[in-house]
Amino acid sequence: MSRISLLFGGIILSAIIASCGDDAPKHPDTLGKGAVDISVDESFQPVIEEQIKVFDSIYPDAKITVHYKPEAECFKDYFNHTAHLILVTRQLTKQEQDLCDQEKIFPSSEALASDGIAVIVNNASRDTLLDMDALTGILTGMYKKKYTAVFDDQGSSTLRFVTDSILKGTKLASNVFAAKSNKDVIDYVAKNPDAIGFVGMSYVYANEDTSGAGTFINSVKVVAMQNPKAKKLEFNKPYQAYVALRSYPLTRKLYYINAESYHGLGTGFANFLGSHNGQLLFLHEHFFPLKEQIIIREADIKQ
Repeated sequence: MSRISLLFGGIILSAIIASCGDDAPKHPDTLGKGAVDISVDESFQPVIEEQIKVFDSIYPDAKITVHYKPEAECFKDYFNHTAHLILVTRQLTKQEQDLCDQEKIFPSSEALASDGIAVIVNNASRDTLLDMDALTGILTGMYKKKYTAVFDDQGSSTLRFVTDSILKGTKLASNVFAAKSNKDVIDYVAKNPDAIGFVGMSYVYANEDTSGAGTFINSVKVVAMQNPKAKKLEFNKPYQAYVALRSYPLTRKLYYINAESYHGLGTGFANFLGSHNGQLLFLHEHFFPLKEQIIIREADIKQ
């Protein structure tokens, strides 16, 4: 693991300026045929791999090469024209959009689904219920117990979300580290009793669960977080319904950002993700689809 230094913010302006304004070449790909490279936030790898499998079965003449990377690297690929389509957790900043507007580049983007950032602890830990103040204390080194906090990468969307939405500019303590991936975070927490990790929600669901209800992996404990906006005291884990209702506080959106100005394969895959089939796949993978009407009902569960 390497110590985290916060380097993200806007994308490097020189990379953006150099990338915007290329003359549009002739394109051999269409909505369902040809080849394209896309970059995807690594925390969404499990669900996007399932989406690609279905898309490939429908469009056998299409070849989508997916590069799973930290979110900051996805944006670099986008502005360097090595990926016309990226899947990330934020929209373009005003500065980024203004620079592309100046060069007559008009990206399209849309929110596709919501997921949650899962907080995980070692199976020996007693801290299975946390509020946002406790989480802030852990990340700033002020909590009663000294944790080693672990993220997937220093340029990840998970770390950016936590620093922007939870810490709101407060400096991270020296107990915060970066592993190489979400899986590495889980492995580290599973082996270290004093570790707490932050991973994409997809990574804490058990692959063998076919019930549809959602079962978490047993190598670590998934922490239930208090929603500070709730009228009554309640702690929720990142289950699909709680993400949908935003009862789980660490909820975010997955966006596509597409630079294609023609009906190419990147556009075709973005359209698929927003289609009925793509949205059902998000639902099956425990995300909350944002372009499909979903009805949530309360139910009594007998233990």
